[in-house]
Parts: sequence; structure tokens; C-alpha cells
Amino acid sequence: MEIERITLFEQMGGTPALHNLVELFYQHVLADPILKSLFPPDIKPVMIKQEQFLTQFFGGPPLYTNEYGHPRMRARHLSFPITRERADAWLACMHKALQETIQDVSLREEILERLSITAYFFVNKEE
Repeated sequence: MEIERITLFEQMGGTPALHNLVELFYQHVLADPILKSLFPPDIKPVMIKQEQFLTQFFGGPPLYTNEYGHPRMRARHLSFPITRERADAWLACMHKALQETIQDVSLREEILERLSITAYFFVNKEE
């Protein structure tokens, strides 16, 4: 008998919760002096891609892959100077958004731990 595992995407509350998380996250990013210069003035397309990617990253439908193919996220971020300081700032913004959207502390920690691995994997430039 198989045990059905509930995905992080489902635990978070699905599409509405993830959409809210991304909206709040980018408010923090655009207010962050370390990060805001990395993003274009029209942030909406970035937000849409982030929501698509995080949906599948957390176990939801493969929205990003269906539209853009394999994520190859590290390769897609190589043109941006990502330092450890910027990865830390990105994670701090996500931490704030998670605190504002997800009540369950252990779920927030699990999500942030998973995102931390990815954020530090993107580091491509020394300080």
C-alpha cells in the first residue's frame, strides 16, 4: 500500500497561497538595496516565472517546464552577479514573505531550508 505524501505546494495552500507569497516576496526584493538593481523595472514577468517555477519546485504542476522547458536555473542565472551576500538577502526577503503568509513554523522552515540549497547553488561570484 502506497502512502500518499502531501506536497509542499499543497501544504502551503496551493496556487492562491503561492501567488500571495510571490507578491509579498517581490515587494521585499524591490525594497532591498542589495537586490533591487538585479531586477528589471517591469518586474511582473519575473514574478510570473517565479510563481511557475516555485509551483513545480514545491510539488505542484510543472508550469515552468511546460512553458519554458527544463528549468536549468543555475545556467539561467549566470548572467547575474550572484554573491553570497545577495543569496543571503534573497533568502531574507523570502523569510519575511513566508512569515507573512504561512502560519505553520515547521512548514516555513522546511520551505526556507529547501530554498536555501538552491539560493547558495546560484552563487557565481566572489564578494
